[in-house]
Amino acid sequence: MQEINQKFSVPFQYKTLFTENMFDVENDCLKTVLEQQSHNHSKKILCVFDKEMSLHHPGLFNRICKYAEYHNNLFEPVRSPIIIPGGETAKNDRTYVDKILQAIDDGGIDRHSYVMAIGGGAVIDTAGYAAAIAHRGIRTIRIPTTVLAQNDASLGVKNGVNAFGKKNFLGTFVPPFAVINDSSFLKTLDQRDWISGISEAIKVALLKDSSFFEFITSHAGDLQNRDMPAMKRLIYRCAELHLEHIATSGDPFEMGSSRPLDFGHWSAHKLEQLTNFELKHGEAVAIGIALDVVYSSLQGLIDDESCSQILNVIENCGFKLFVPELKSKLDQPNNTDSLIHGLTEFREHLGGQLTIMLLEGIGKGIEVHEVDFDVYREAIDKLAVFESANNELLNAT
Repeated sequence: MQEINQKFSVPFQYKTLFTENMFDVENDCLKTVLEQQSHNHSKKILCVFDKEMSLHHPGLFNRICKYAEYHNNLFEPVRSPIIIPGGETAKNDRTYVDKILQAIDDGGIDRHSYVMAIGGGAVIDTAGYAAAIAHRGIRTIRIPTTVLAQNDASLGVKNGVNAFGKKNFLGTFVPPFAVINDSSFLKTLDQRDWISGISEAIKVALLKDSSFFEFITSHAGDLQNRDMPAMKRLIYRCAELHLEHIATSGDPFEMGSSRPLDFGHWSAHKLEQLTNFELKHGEAVAIGIALDVVYSSLQGLIDDESCSQILNVIENCGFKLFVPELKSKLDQPNNTDSLIHGLTEFREHLGGQLTIMLLEGIGKGIEVHEVDFDVYREAIDKLAVFESANNELLNAT
């Protein structure tokens, strides 16, 4: 037998920048990002816009063109922007990937050009996937415009779309060229989108930083009431913790079976599907976190006081803790319409053995490889009772 062993490593580096009104001509943020490249010729940029975002910012493409002109044609915006719907619609219909790929081809977007995705996490995921498979990889600049996208969805190295009724069945691990968080986009969000992304901050705080959870606890009302300084602080710390994890986990491309930052996500992904995506991702994550927190309590991993505190904080930020789909076919774990089947789908997506994150303290997660379906059923019942009791208290006052 003959054998050749080859081993090599490829370093990745990208910046996440925080600014406001990034397309004002005197804001140097985008200019600084594009000047990172060594060659001096003008760079082509294909813009992909989130439809809802574009309705709130109707002159955005003209502002981008004026920005390019002001900075000595540092880049060349190609044709008009590609506009695709936000939310799971973008990820569920692969014609939007084809639309972006066609524009890449028509516009002569090569591997030294850029796809600049401006929108929520689903649009960034879809555009990133299209860019990753065109020419085996085109640079992407992510400009997330929702709370969820700024503090979580746009930060990692993953891109993907849904297929075969499963979340992110098609996807790639390709880091962005840069991420630019512009807080001015948050001002036009509706209330559901403003609140939705807070769940990812609650998640990472529970896993990694108890003091951050204390901040969320004390500012829950401010966050729900659209206090921008509080939201900026939340987004920055959440992004910082996510990026630290990617850098230090030793497994940024998820070659193993562990995905600790998906705390609460096994049920969240299934709930999105079971509600026909009427639940936003962040709303489903909030419920998924609550479910796994109660399960952790029933398993003796955390005390009842911590459990109640966490559930109250989630509610105080504006989230529901229960939807009827939680009880979907709980007695039929092998039925694809059962919430419990989400555990099987989660394991299949990761590969290897089942690995989910639970909580053994505020700021400290623990991985487990087996779960008790009966205890999860009990946890669902307790969530229903908890929300009902809190609603009765609220109505009484």
